[in-house]
Amino acid sequence: MICNYETVFIITPVLSDNQVKETVQKFKTYLTKNGAEIVYEENWGLKKMAYPIQKKSTGFYYMVEFKTEGALIEKLEKEYRRDERVIRFLTLKMDKYAIEYAISKRNKKSVKTEVTKKEE
Repeated sequence: MICNYETVFIITPVLSDNQVKETVQKFKTYLTKNGAEIVYEENWGLKKMAYPIQKKSTGFYYMVEFKTEGALIEKLEKEYRRDERVIRFLTLKMDKYAIEYAISKRNKKSVKTEVTKKEE
């Protein structure tokens, strides 16, 4: 059965912008090649973490929302563990309320960006 999932992963802060983009692209490609449909993605940028992980106090955060079969999640998380550039990840299965909340949050962001563009 196809369900909605959201995954957030933290990439080590010692990488260049191109290396971060390459890492993100690797996981997006992995998802699409394995039959997932990417619904939404968001780069949260470099953020300070609540506690140090591997002696690093910051990391590049990236969120991807997608639809797929549940069997792909275990494989995706195995790929995260194999990649030394990913220092943490979390994948959640979204229920109908989480999906509604994500859609409303996206709509609010798109309204804000449209208003900002009009003001320029």
